[in-house]
Formats: sequence, C-alpha cells, structure tokens
Amino acid sequence: MKRQLHLNLFIHSRGHHEASWRHPASSPLALTDIRYYQDLAQRAEAAKFDSIFIADQLALGEDVAQAPRIWLEPITTLAALAVSTTRIGMIATASTTYTEPFNLARQFASLDHISNGRTAWNIVTSWLATAARNFGGAAQVSHADRYARGEEFMTVVKALWDSWAEDAVVDDRQSGRYARPDRIRPIDHCGDFYRVAGPLNTPRCPQGRPVLVQAGSSDTGRRFAARHADAVFTAHMAKATAQEFYADLKALAAAEGRRPEEVLILPGLSPMIGATAAEAQRLAREVDDLCDPEVGRKRLSNRFGGHDFSHLPMDRPLTLADFPDPGSVEAARSRTEVILSLVRRDRLTLRQLLGYLAGARGHFTTAGTPEQIADLIEDWFADGAADGFNIMPPLLPAQFDLFSAEVIPLLQRRSLFRTEYTGKTLREHYGLHWPKSAFEESAHD
Repeated sequence: MKRQLHLNLFIHSRGHHEASWRHPASSPLALTDIRYYQDLAQRAEAAKFDSIFIADQLALGEDVAQAPRIWLEPITTLAALAVSTTRIGMIATASTTYTEPFNLARQFASLDHISNGRTAWNIVTSWLATAARNFGGAAQVSHADRYARGEEFMTVVKALWDSWAEDAVVDDRQSGRYARPDRIRPIDHCGDFYRVAGPLNTPRCPQGRPVLVQAGSSDTGRRFAARHADAVFTAHMAKATAQEFYADLKALAAAEGRRPEEVLILPGLSPMIGATAAEAQRLAREVDDLCDPEVGRKRLSNRFGGHDFSHLPMDRPLTLADFPDPGSVEAARSRTEVILSLVRRDRLTLRQLLGYLAGARGHFTTAGTPEQIADLIEDWFADGAADGFNIMPPLLPAQFDLFSAEVIPLLQRRSLFRTEYTGKTLREHYGLHWPKSAFEESAHD
C-alpha cells in the first residue's frame, strides 16, 4: 500500500500568528465559546484530516494584555468535540509533571469511550516557572527530574489502561453478571514518585489505549518519544534539520524494538496562502504589522527560563553570546535549540527573530500559492523529513478554509492524501496496530 500523508489541524487562539486575534479575517467568536472549536473540528473532519490538536499551558501568560492563548481546558473541550464529530481524531495535551496518573488514565479512557476510539494524549512535561507556582512549588522542576517522573508516569498509565481485559464486561442482564473479576487486575505499582494500586475503574479503551503523542526534541525527549510515542510533533525551520531529526528518531525507535513506520513524525507547518505569491507575502506582512515587539520579547524570555533580553537593541545582529547556555535552561530545550540554530545560521536581528517567532513560535512558516504549499509538503514527505504535518494556520478559520479548498485537492490528485476515511478510529487513521494487552489479546492485530 502506498504511503499516505497524515495531517492534523492544530487549533490555537484565532490562528497561530501572534497577532491573529486582531485580524478581521479571524473568527469573531470568543475564545471561550465552544462553538468556535466545534466549527473548526467539523471543518477539519469535512477535509478528512486525521485529527485536531489542542495544546495547553498551566499558567496565565504575562503578555495576556496583548496576546490571548489557551483558555478552555483541553480534555474537557474534547469531550464536547467528541459528540460534535464522528470520524476525526482528537488530541489533547496534559502534563505528567502536575497531574496524577490515575486521574489522567481515567480521563483519557473516558474520552476514548465517548469518542468511540478517536482520542490521543499529547504527553508533555511542564517547564513554565509560573506553572510550578500554581502547583505548590516555589521553583521549576528540573529538566532531568521532569523526564524521570514522566517515565514512571508512563509505566503507571499504561498498566492502568491494561488492567481490564477486552472481554471483562459481560453485561448479561439475564444471568445478573456484569463483569468478570478474573479479567480485571490490580497493578500494585510502587515506585520513586507514585504508589498506585489499581485497577482502573473504567473498562478497556476502544483503541486498547489512547494514541500517544509527544513533542520533545531534546536528546532526552527523543529517547522518551522513541520508547512511547505513536506520533511526534516537532518544530523545524529548515528541511535539513527535519531530515536529521526524522532519521535519528526512526533509528532510536528501531533500537527500542519498535516498527519505525509506526512512530509518525509530524513537523509544524504554518502556511499563509494567497492566489499569487505576492498576495501571500502581502497578507503575511499585513499580520506582522499588527504585532507588538514587547510581547515577542516577553515570550522569548519565557522560552529561555526568564532570561532578560530587555537590554538588547532591536536591530543589531544577534550572537550566541546574547543567549544563556542552553544546558542551563530548565524550560523546553527543544525549542531553545531551534531558536539558537536560526540565530547561528542567519545572524538575525532581535526584530527579525521576533518576527519569525510571531508566525508560529518556532515552527516552519511560509507564504505562497496553493501549488507552492502542496509542493513543499510533498517534498518534505517524499524526502525523509516528515510523515505528515501539524497544520498551524496563521488565521482561523480563513487560512484553514483556503488550505482545505485549495491545497487538499492538490494532495489528493497526487495520491498523497485520503479522499475518504477508511477507518473509524485515530489508530486506524494513523495506520497503527492495536497494542496487545497483559491478557495476551490481539484481536485487532
């Protein structure tokens, strides 16, 4: 069977450009209005996307006066979207740093039942210092400790999802027997961070367990993804670095005894689309002109663990000496490395760097015609840089509608993307096997 492209719609604010919320082409609905998310999910389903994705953060941004971000809690939001759609997958972010494994396993198992097998969990370790203060900590949890906790967290949630056999629920009204206790097992986990008896009080998920997604690109993050992730979201500003990441992660997955083709790598792509290249560039400049540079400076500071960039002039070329040692940063190291690579390669001024980051926070941004966007997607897909893309429209819903109406048909005519759904679950959309359970069931293999 010919390899197929995978596409997710990443829903963020009124678009992924920092100033999207101000643009007249963005949605007029409040970012707390569930109809906004339901409408986008239904549009993505009509375009036959694999899934929608909602990110999260656990603290209010310091730039809230000029930059809305994420308001609705993702797991709750997906419950509403599950009953507003029928086929599209749904991915929510939740942190291993500031939640308990039992609660999270139960929430995602419930979502998988509510959606009839369309749910995925984007696994994150929380790096914001302000988030630490919201959960009883005076300081950030270190990068190493976040991942150590995350590894044990994964052991626990996988065991909980596996604590029910697929045939545990009998629901036999005539005999009066609802479940088979011999097909439900405790997990009796006792580790460095968690003590969890189990079993889960929710039956086995329709997908065996939710699809697992991860977005870390540091060395530790890559190894974590190779062990656990079914799909990996990543940020690259150039095809060459995307190819390096792709080859490395596939090799790491193989070393873990996994099938590399079942670890999908999906870089972020934020395309501004116009009828002509000149129109696309004009639209990009139009949105850039709505930016507040000080918002960008604050966001850059957060990326580097609160480092002070206020003394830097806007129009002098940056050097690596203007940034802290990335090894000392306890924030998201994968994104800091992307930023430093860009500075090293292009010798950007601070103004130029903030302009890049305003587009999609370090993901690949471009402006062009539908044909140019389709060509770029095909090139990365065919040349070992991606299995698909996390599509991040700069303006929602306007630019997503253009992508769906103009780019999707080109990809379909090139036999790269589905014209209809052939499966009902996200695991089927992604071409993934069902996980075997501790009860040695493999009915879906």
